[in-house]
Parts: sequence; C-alpha cells; structure tokens
Amino acid sequence: MNLLEAMRIYVRVVERGSISGAARDLNMGQPAASERIERLEKYLGCRLLLRSARAFNCTPDGLTFYERSKGILHAVEQALAEVSNDEQVLRGTIRIAAPHCFGETVVPQALTLVRAAYPQLNLELVLNDRIVDLVTEGVDVSFRLGPLGEGAFIARQLGQVGRILVAAPGCLSQHGPISEPSDLVKHPFIRVQGMFGTDQLPLRQVATIVESVPIHTAVKTSHWRPMYEMILSGAGIGVLEEPACVDALADGRLVRILPQFEVLPFDLNVLIQAQRPVPPRVRMIVTMLKKCASEILERVHVDCGGVTSRFDEVLPDDDVSVLLKPSLRA
Repeated sequence: MNLLEAMRIYVRVVERGSISGAARDLNMGQPAASERIERLEKYLGCRLLLRSARAFNCTPDGLTFYERSKGILHAVEQALAEVSNDEQVLRGTIRIAAPHCFGETVVPQALTLVRAAYPQLNLELVLNDRIVDLVTEGVDVSFRLGPLGEGAFIARQLGQVGRILVAAPGCLSQHGPISEPSDLVKHPFIRVQGMFGTDQLPLRQVATIVESVPIHTAVKTSHWRPMYEMILSGAGIGVLEEPACVDALADGRLVRILPQFEVLPFDLNVLIQAQRPVPPRVRMIVTMLKKCASEILERVHVDCGGVTSRFDEVLPDDDVSVLLKPSLRA
C-alpha cells in the first residue's frame, strides 16, 4: 500500500472529524477513503478509530499515529521543497477560509493572482462568518477580521480593513441630514447580526477618544449582502467594509456619513496551523496572499478618494510571526 497517501488521508480524517469531509477535501469518494483507513488499520495491526453511528474518536494508538504521521508529512514536504529550486512548481491543495464580505470582495482577486503564479496549485475557498478552527475544519490558511479568539495557531498581522458609515442620498432626503452623531438614532439602522448588538455605535474622532453613539436597529441580517442592498436602496443607514462599498461611493450611489468621525476598523490577520516547521507551500502562499491583499486594498483606498484603507506593512515578506494565545505560549 502507499503508506504516505494513507497517512495523508488519515490525518485529514482526524482533523475534519469526518471521513466524508476528508474525502471532499482530498477529491476522492467516501467509500475509497473508508477503505484506505481500513487497509491502514489492517497494515498496522491496530485500531486507529473508534466509530459510532454519529462520530468517531481516536484510540490511544490512533492519536499517537496521527501526531507522528503529521510530523512525517511535514518533513516530507520540507525535504521536497529543499531539493527543488523551482518555487513555481507548487502542487497540491490549499484550503483557505475567510469571512463572507472580505472573502467575496477581496479574496477572489487575490486567489486569481495566486493561481496565475502557481497554476498547478489547487485552491479551495471556504466562506464563513463564524470563527473557524483550522485543525477541525482542515483549513491551511484563514483570514480573520477582528479579535483573534482562542485556539492554537500562528498568526500574521496584515493590517486593518476600514469600515465606513454610509447611506444612500435618497435615505437622507427622506429622514433628514445627519450632521452630528446624535442624529443617527433618528434613522433606521441596518446591520449584520453580532455587530453593534447593544445598539451603540463606537465612533472615533480623535485617535485616543472613542464614544458610543445610540442607533436604532431596524433590520438585522445574517449576511452582509442583503444589508448592502437595503442600504443602497435607501431603506436605512449602516456600516460597510471599505471593499464592499468603494464602487457605490465612487459613483455617488452611497455617501459617507459624518466623515469627521471614524468607525473603528477591523484588524486583519492571516492564520495558519500551529506547526513547526511551517510547510513551505503554506509559507509561500501566505507571503503572496499578503502582497495581493495589500495591493487590492490600496486600490480601494485610491478609489475612495481619501477614505482611509489602513493596510500596513508590519512584517517582512519572508517571515511568519508566531502570535499564540497566552495560554499556549508555555
């Protein structure tokens, strides 16, 4: 049997918590993946997984084999990279996760550039607004906006993605102008669930001073797109990420409200699994995604005509910074 291939399948099964999910990730059928696991157990002479109707758990031997297999696969990948002088020949599959709005407006452009540079690389994009656990979801690279959250990962800070308080001109004509923060509560506010849930909008006028302004939530959505369409139609005001509203701001379909104030931006990080050494293909993709996303957001800044799009160069391209949660640094 092809032991390395069987180890790859087994590692992905454990990380996904599902044979069917691992099979989808690896572009193979579920029966084939199950058969490889069974053959691997027979070859090793021990049970790796304890299966039940709904889930499975690793046996003690299975957990040991998972940890050793993961290390071996990383070592093989490192060895292949070190003996190859052609970085353009980058093969395999990279699974990338991103939140919906950023993933729909910025990431596709970045992935198009990645594919142009590495045409033999397969990419899988997973969009989800919840916090994605890289290990259990079988994700290689994840864009994260806002707080990092808990978990074991390596994070690279890319900068910040700005947010803008906007309205359609027709909405302001109907409900009246907004000249100061206290006017916001007089207008219907449209937001994504989980954002500004206390009906208080944090605004910053001076770098060190943030004030919370009352708002009146009229509509909550689970996805940014309905919010965007409703704001565009004049149904209310709201806060949009800069990449989502750059075109509408440029052609006057949307206007910025209270330009003297700033909605607090999202911190932008790219996360990879906490493993050493970092697989070369993952390191290369992180470096290129950083460059691509930076260039795309810089164009947003230009098109916004002065609306800030902070995307700072904070780390050199050839390094990945470890930002583990405090409880995991020991």
